[in-house]
Amino acid sequence: MELTQNNPDLSAYLAADEVIDHGHPVVREASARLAAQAVDSYAYARLAFEFVRDTIPHSQDSGDPRVTWRASDVLEQGTGICYAKSHALAALLRAEDIPTGLCYQRLAGDDGAGHVVHGLVAVRFNGAWHRQDPRGNKPGVDAQFSLGGERLAFVADPESSELDYPVLYAEPHPVVLSALKAAPDRPHLWKTLPTAL
Repeated sequence: MELTQNNPDLSAYLAADEVIDHGHPVVREASARLAAQAVDSYAYARLAFEFVRDTIPHSQDSGDPRVTWRASDVLEQGTGICYAKSHALAALLRAEDIPTGLCYQRLAGDDGAGHVVHGLVAVRFNGAWHRQDPRGNKPGVDAQFSLGGERLAFVADPESSELDYPVLYAEPHPVVLSALKAAPDRPHLWKTLPTAL
């Protein structure tokens, strides 16, 4: 699948905003700690991915009712759903000047009825975008950092009307951000997750 930028200016994929707040002290501290362990930007990207994937539980898996959406809050509170974890990873990567976009899939719902939008990121290395999914592993889900072939949490099944959206967003999609901001808790959010972009 060919990924296309919604903003042709690559610097937009390094920018900080209200959500991907990589100038925040919590993000800067985490990025500095990870960067101290990395020999180069590839190693840093892998470390940042594994940090978000493995040390910040997906709130649905852990039963945490809190809803986070700002990268610094995700890192500080140590919880988030796929969108929030993607925002945190994007902030950590952009903090070290690695262009990072937000991207999405449309997947069948957990209960098999309907669809939900799933969030992930794409990093730019060697002139190409590579999708990564920091959702968090569990039985049946084994996402890995990879620049040589995707190792995502979920593979979209067209026969189930699932799809990969080809657009790379410099900022969170408004539908996603609205759902996160409007939710008082995760159980409410689960009932109001976007079904399509």
